[in-house]
Amino acid sequence: MIDIKRKYGKRLRQLRKAKGLSQEELAFRSGLHRTYVSDLERGTRNVSLENIEKIAKVLGLELSELFKGI
Repeated sequence: MIDIKRKYGKRLRQLRKAKGLSQEELAFRSGLHRTYVSDLERGTRNVSLENIEKIAKVLGLELSELFKGI
């Protein structure tokens, strides 16, 4: 079974790529560090609610859309 951090990371990577953003650009626009975004996408870090909201805004998504299919 894949844990929730990995599922979220996979979903985040799919959405980021669909928007044509690099990890660096997503990080810059959301006020996060690029290595943090990389860690999220690999499922090696927990993400805070505040950062989920920042990421959703940059991607132009509702919060719920980040979790579809997880």
